[in-house]
Amino acid sequence: MRYESTVGQLSKYATYDRRQSVITVMAIDTKHDDLQSLRIDRSQRGEGGGEPPVWARRYVLGGIAVVVILGLSALAYRTFSSATPEVEVVRASAVTSGDQEGAIVLSATGYIVAHHTINVNSKVTGRLEWIGVEKGDKVKEGQVIVRLEDQEFRANYEQAKGALQNARAYLEELQHGSRPEEIQQAQHNLDEARATLANDRITLDRTKELASGGVDSKQQLDDATAKFQADQERADSLAKAFELAKIGPRPEEIARAQGALAQAQGQLDYAKSQLDATVIRAPVTGTILDRTAEKGELITAQFASAAVGGPQGSVVSLADLNDLQVELDIAQADFARLFPEQKALVTTDVYPDKVYDGVIAQISPEANRQKATVQVKVQVLRPDRYPGIELRPEENATVKFLANETSKTAKGPGGVFVPSTAIRDKDGKKVVLIAFNGKAVEREIHVVSERSDGALVDGLVGGEDVITAAPSALRDGDKIKIKGQA
Repeated sequence: MRYESTVGQLSKYATYDRRQSVITVMAIDTKHDDLQSLRIDRSQRGEGGGEPPVWARRYVLGGIAVVVILGLSALAYRTFSSATPEVEVVRASAVTSGDQEGAIVLSATGYIVAHHTINVNSKVTGRLEWIGVEKGDKVKEGQVIVRLEDQEFRANYEQAKGALQNARAYLEELQHGSRPEEIQQAQHNLDEARATLANDRITLDRTKELASGGVDSKQQLDDATAKFQADQERADSLAKAFELAKIGPRPEEIARAQGALAQAQGQLDYAKSQLDATVIRAPVTGTILDRTAEKGELITAQFASAAVGGPQGSVVSLADLNDLQVELDIAQADFARLFPEQKALVTTDVYPDKVYDGVIAQISPEANRQKATVQVKVQVLRPDRYPGIELRPEENATVKFLANETSKTAKGPGGVFVPSTAIRDKDGKKVVLIAFNGKAVEREIHVVSERSDGALVDGLVGGEDVITAAPSALRDGDKIKIKGQA
């Protein structure tokens, strides 16, 4: 071929010296002529020579067209499918007139609290010697849970006991009066005094006669007279003592002894109560919520200290977990829907599928100005309804308040319940969008009655999937995808 001859001609102008490794370049003019000779002479081709046949070109063009169409289709599918809005739906539920009894009028969240939480304190100040409970333990009423050191309290009790016995013995002595032996002794003393007095009278009379005759002196007469008078006084005194011995003690003295006995009894009772207070018992049957003291710590009945190592005022706290309430803060705008002893349904975040019956037990007599709320407490009925499941204080709880009970003959409005988020305003009308066959379908509705979380409406039959969350631009007939579905 002409191309091969040209290559051979070019090879004449290039030599390779292996020893010098030098390439000799052709002259520029000669190279230009040779390159010109490389051009294809199209004038020498035959008719149709070198051109592909017509049928081949048609196949190539057709294949290119198919590839382009498929690419555009895939691009359009990805573009339009990603633009389809995703919505959330809720199943509309039909409500009959009989279902109005017990309908939910308000839902609120709060916390479970013990109806009565008891902080167990000590009546006396002492050092903790023994504690027998841990947090979470169940105790019975009267069970010993703490003991304090009691040596000094026991000593005070024994001292008060001795004082009481002494006072009681003295009172009994007064009440029994003089013993027969004491009365007899008083009688003997009186008889002796009277005999001595009789002898003194004889001596005095004799001394008077002798003194008048000049035998005895004036001094002897005076001594006899003085002795007689002294013995007379002694005899009178012993006579009174004898009478008192027979009568017994005075009523006032007995009353004073009775007062002393009562005082001693009070001191003994106080000492006994102080001693008993060193043993702390569970005041009610319940569960230990917290343990705030340890062995060796000082427990005080007066001034607790927050400092480390300071006296502790509380030993444990406990509550009856079968007496629980849910504490709620109800907005003032919703408060009118509630009334005393209103029934409710209680669920917890821990066990949302377990429903407990409840009833409003307490409504605060005043509102909270800062929060614009009113505190309401709902009593949980039968907290032990589900075996093995315990409600705990401070757990989150949801309370759904039920409407007032009506008689079975009363006829309430029927309809379909839909959430508030599904209802839209359009040209002064209420409408909802329903998910049906991958599209949003608009339905006009009429609100029969409103609730805190939705409304009872006409215009639906129940069972429809109403759209609750969707773009604001979603319209009737738009394609949609339901969230969570392929």
